[in-house]
Amino acid sequence: MKFSAPPQEYASVYLEDTDKALPEKININTRYAYFKTIAKGGKCLIQACKDLHLSRVICYKSLLPEFADDPIEQQRFLREARVSAMLQHPNTIPTYELGRDNKGHYYFTMKLVHGYTLREILDYRERYDLSQLIHVIIQVLHALEYAHAHGVVHRDIKPENILVGPFGEVVLMDWGLAKVWKTDGSDAPLPNDIADTLSDDLSITRRGKLQGTIIHMSPEQIDKDPNIDGRTDIYSIGTILYEILTGTSPSTGDTMDKMIDSVKNQESIPPSEISKLRVPPLLEKVTMSCLKKKPADRIQTVNELIRLLQEDWL
Repeated sequence: MKFSAPPQEYASVYLEDTDKALPEKININTRYAYFKTIAKGGKCLIQACKDLHLSRVICYKSLLPEFADDPIEQQRFLREARVSAMLQHPNTIPTYELGRDNKGHYYFTMKLVHGYTLREILDYRERYDLSQLIHVIIQVLHALEYAHAHGVVHRDIKPENILVGPFGEVVLMDWGLAKVWKTDGSDAPLPNDIADTLSDDLSITRRGKLQGTIIHMSPEQIDKDPNIDGRTDIYSIGTILYEILTGTSPSTGDTMDKMIDSVKNQESIPPSEISKLRVPPLLEKVTMSCLKKKPADRIQTVNELIRLLQEDWL
């Protein structure tokens, strides 16, 4: 299934670009040019730029100036770059280079993928067939299956981190909160993990952003369970499936405390009871299984979830 792309011009490939000679002396500081801001997050800046050595437009990610020298943010940034690079899968974004700019600050470059986030798509849910949306989720699950097999848990799965391109691409982005383990099986979490922000004194804008994140977090993630595993990602997928089926989130609350209580303690209303559209029974059963409060009660593996979603649920 293909989704239409935003209006844009795609760069054509010309002989003048493919056969242009490299300079005799390579200066890394002049490799990237023509920067244009794509997005500015809470701590990172994402830009498009031209790689003059390879004659292509790429994505260039760096820390914002106020965080560029923060050791914790540097470590988190390195982890994101390297996890993204090590997980080489069709449903992840290829990482090209990790380096330092002329000020000594970290950056890494990636493939530039055009398209819509799943959040943007779900904002116009009525335009898309259910089978198209389930196809997107299955592609995301393939990325997760690969990640879990390599000992990586994403921990930040939400529609904003899923990109759907115009040529059938579906990629799971933003591995900055990924959980990885040492070779001896022990854990070394970074300070100020996502769950720690739950106790922050939040501004109105941050509160809204955090609530949007909380509804996709599993109960054990909110509780900062040290034994968290891939089943937390399965819960997050369940929240997206629920929104696909109902147009709303499985947890509700107009305050942070109510939202947290809803995630941890309140069972979600079955989609068929609130959806304006017909809800296939198998999809409802799968979704509700993903949303079980206890990890042991959920669908246990991504492979099992893929198999269920590929069944004839129509």
